[in-house]
Amino acid sequence: MRSLWSYLFSTPSQLARRIDVMRTSEASLMEYAFRFGKQNQKDDPGNYQFHFFDTKIPKSSITALFPSSQCLMLSKHNDVMCEEEDANNFIMHGVKVQKKLGDDDLSASRLVSKSPLVLLHGYANGALYFYRNLIGLADHFTEIFSLDLLGWGLSSRPPFELQNKSVETAESFFVESLEQWRQKHGIEKMILAGHSMGGYISIAYCEKYPQHVERLVLISPVGVPHVDEEQENDMITKRMKDVSIVWKMTIYVFKHLFENDVTPGAFLRALPESRAKAMVSGYVKRRLPAITCEQEQQSLIDYLYTNSILPGSGEYALNRILKPWAFAHKPTVYRIPNLKVPHITFIYGENDWMDLNGGLDVQRICEDDNNRSIGGEVASRNPSIDVLVVKNAGHLLMLENWEEFNTAILDAAFGKDYVMKCLQPSTPRPLRLHHSKFEQKDIVESNAATTTTSSKIASLDS
Repeated sequence: MRSLWSYLFSTPSQLARRIDVMRTSEASLMEYAFRFGKQNQKDDPGNYQFHFFDTKIPKSSITALFPSSQCLMLSKHNDVMCEEEDANNFIMHGVKVQKKLGDDDLSASRLVSKSPLVLLHGYANGALYFYRNLIGLADHFTEIFSLDLLGWGLSSRPPFELQNKSVETAESFFVESLEQWRQKHGIEKMILAGHSMGGYISIAYCEKYPQHVERLVLISPVGVPHVDEEQENDMITKRMKDVSIVWKMTIYVFKHLFENDVTPGAFLRALPESRAKAMVSGYVKRRLPAITCEQEQQSLIDYLYTNSILPGSGEYALNRILKPWAFAHKPTVYRIPNLKVPHITFIYGENDWMDLNGGLDVQRICEDDNNRSIGGEVASRNPSIDVLVVKNAGHLLMLENWEEFNTAILDAAFGKDYVMKCLQPSTPRPLRLHHSKFEQKDIVESNAATTTTSSKIASLDS
């Protein structure tokens, strides 16, 4: 039914026009990217090179899909439907950015690691959601890749018709496509950073392919806390207690739509174009007041709107992975400590709706396990965990406070000593938190309310 809807209401000419709009929005956002992140005034766009790419990956590698699955859209060469020459491949789209280096222009970071930074976007976003960060970070990494996950952006959008409805199969759709992309680019190790749903997917990737991840960066990741059914029901009861009958009806309708595969994108596609555009415009203006330039704001609106109305694909993983209240069917709080990745950093916004106590819980579990000994020997060696908080930012921290976010990424990738030595003293620094500064009751209460006040965070900066 979802595929039929996409075909009926997305003719080839409409798809071609929308893909052109998406490409134009990408190019526009990259122009704005050069306004951010310059470390000195001598830098100019000519010092950086970037290009958009489309990487073919074999359909046969995505075993989560039924073998007969066909693309609803290709990014390459303005194709909008699968042609015979691409019948055996999907496309992974993205942008690659790197700074041009002279023989004597080798920053200290390249002495720390030569691994590229690979960025994964969150739900209903795309590769260019990191446009404010790419140039500033390119001064420190050999290469940066920001990807459209399979089923999103200008990557192929096969119907999300999986072999079964399990969480593992939904995860596999994204994990195996990312692994195929890595192989095609010959990347042995990467610093993998995922935002929100992209963070969740990064964790699933590291469970299967830890040997290819040097460090993992979880940017306000969804699905970390574990809340049992009784706690979840109590939380819902408390939230519903003081809301109006209108809000109660709205929440009931939302839950019904969520459980029946009606995604935000599907809802927008069912609306008249003017109404759908107005909703996306209102979202951007409400959620991102940090973007004050009207032209930049409009480029982002066009990007997000077009991303949402292109044929639905990866968006339908939502209720396979998450429950209606954004808790995961398979919480990662107990999965992350078992990852064979040496260092993991959580980065949250100070006013994030994603509960940072998930990250602190993981930190506590890993440190407790590492400190436990059996017969004088360490019982296990779990990942080293850092938790950073970007001030004056919420869930969209990479856009709301791009400069401090960039510092947090460098801290996560190269360590706090690198930040101290290689950045200007005036460069904004994120807060560093430790679970020992939180009482256990604070964590429990915060998990119940899914919020932590910024004043509490600031007082616990270590």
